[in-house]
Amino acid sequence: MWNQKPGFRFEIDNFSEKKDAIVSYPFVSGGCEWFLYVYPKGEYSKKLKREYLCDDHLSLFIHANSSLLQPGWKRSVNFYFSVLNQSNKELYRTPFVLTELSGKRTSWGFRKTFPLTKIQEKGFLEEDRLIIEVYINVSEAFDGESGDVSEKKEAYINGFRVFASQVTSVRKIFAEHPDIATYVKPKNQVVRTEYMNVLLGLINTLNKPSENISVNELGTGLSELSELTQAGFNLDWLKIKLVRVSLERITLNVDGFRIQEVEERLNKLEKMESNLKLDSLKRKLDEVDSERKKAKANEPRVQKLEERVKNIELMESGFMMDSLKSKLDDVSLEKKKSYYADGSRVQELEESVKDLKKMVSDLKNKLDKEEAKSSDDEFLLVNEVA
Repeated sequence: MWNQKPGFRFEIDNFSEKKDAIVSYPFVSGGCEWFLYVYPKGEYSKKLKREYLCDDHLSLFIHANSSLLQPGWKRSVNFYFSVLNQSNKELYRTPFVLTELSGKRTSWGFRKTFPLTKIQEKGFLEEDRLIIEVYINVSEAFDGESGDVSEKKEAYINGFRVFASQVTSVRKIFAEHPDIATYVKPKNQVVRTEYMNVLLGLINTLNKPSENISVNELGTGLSELSELTQAGFNLDWLKIKLVRVSLERITLNVDGFRIQEVEERLNKLEKMESNLKLDSLKRKLDEVDSERKKAKANEPRVQKLEERVKNIELMESGFMMDSLKSKLDDVSLEKKKSYYADGSRVQELEESVKDLKKMVSDLKNKLDKEEAKSSDDEFLLVNEVA
């Protein structure tokens, strides 16, 4: 019977620094919630103001949580403790115990298990860590008015109704993450129970080795995590674990089918994107073709408008030519009028010019004669002087 695995394993770090009693988180066996009590400096009594009942040995006890049981409950229990070091080397094993616990006596154990002087020896504990394993078997269980214990018995933990088989797990969750359900929105117990079942299932999935978790399970886990978060659960710690497990899972498949699957999905996405682009281009071509048809339908009207514009331009050009011709005629007429109106004046001026020219010619002839005469007189005077 004792070749089985321990029903509970409790690890204590920095053991040499501990003084007060250490209470483990709960574990379940036989439809009952149990706690392990460890006294690092020996058992003492709170009622007697911490008076030590044993101060030279390590003290170990198991304690039944009677608050979750019906009046009149009883448990026939077989158990023993094993004390280990960091390397899982057994340092001490307690005797085998067969006892009955009830509402009158809820705990049982050993006041003296392992000498404290031995534990305090230098180098005895590796990394100052002490490990205690509880091997337990509940041979008989009775819950008073409810009769035999059923694993489907319900209990309330922090406002959540859970099965007895889930008590340990739920207690552990609240012990490690006290604020996990502080802001949970649903108040209905049925809904809250379902959410707790989803949470426990997700935790169990992520606790499996990465190679044993399928891609579908990771996808489902992501959806469940999102749903729980929306319901008000504080699960940042679980989100980190999910991401880490997902990365490990992808790494394990980096050279296998996973890459092929990712490539196929990428190809599908690229094909979808290409089809979308083709559809968009087709719509644009259809729009252009529609515009061309509209333009073609309006072509006769455009041609008529162009002809009207040309006619207007020709008319405007002809008008400008006529206007220019009219102006030229007006100028010519003005010249003619000016000519005929001032004709006698011009003739008079021409005759005056002729008279002036004649006078100039006569003066020139006269000057020539005077110059010739002056030259002859000078010659004569020179001869006389000589």
